[in-house]
Amino acid sequence: MESVKARIKNASINIVAAKLQKRYGAFHHYNKKNPLDELIFIICSVKRREDRYLLAFRDLKRAFPSYKKLSVASLYRIRAVLTPYGLQNEKALAIKQILEAVIERFGRPTLSPLGIMNDTDCEAFLLGLRGVGKKVARCVMMYSLGRAVFPVDSNCWRVCQRLGWVNWRHNRNTISSKDMDLLQARIPERLRASLHLNMVSHGRSICTVRKPKCVSCMIKNHCRYKG
Repeated sequence: MESVKARIKNASINIVAAKLQKRYGAFHHYNKKNPLDELIFIICSVKRREDRYLLAFRDLKRAFPSYKKLSVASLYRIRAVLTPYGLQNEKALAIKQILEAVIERFGRPTLSPLGIMNDTDCEAFLLGLRGVGKKVARCVMMYSLGRAVFPVDSNCWRVCQRLGWVNWRHNRNTISSKDMDLLQARIPERLRASLHLNMVSHGRSICTVRKPKCVSCMIKNHCRYKG
């Protein structure tokens, strides 16, 4: 039987999710329906502002209109495209090795076969690729494959901490794989996608790392943040 404490927690999650949905409408943040597009898009986005990684992905697609062309391109050519946006060495290498691994597994540069895998096998395959951690894997699964997962990026983690949904005694910024699993388990499956999307929007616009705009926050009555 569900405990009173659990019912209160679930009620809070439902209310917060509804308020965030009303404010942000589950904006998709330019993420992609094609899973390989999404993965390469995320690689471009690492440690970069939105305006910069949008341009990086655009230029990469213009230079290599198909993944077949990208897969046979040299590291030098890929780095050259990414150089204006920084971290070109590690990102070019990640892209090159990801495409090699995908072709070795599926015979061509595509992640469409992930669509018939179960969540466990899908996540395990993605985690085996260079530069892919649990957050990235679950973003691909959620945005492109429609899986009921909850990717925990820094925005989601910060908002959940301030709401008190993260009940560990430490208040660390590093998010472990176990942390991600525990937090995902607390979010009802039907809310995971919209809550992730809206928490990313909220973390970027209101619940920022420094000087959060608490006066303008629509969920401040549920928040434990003390500054």
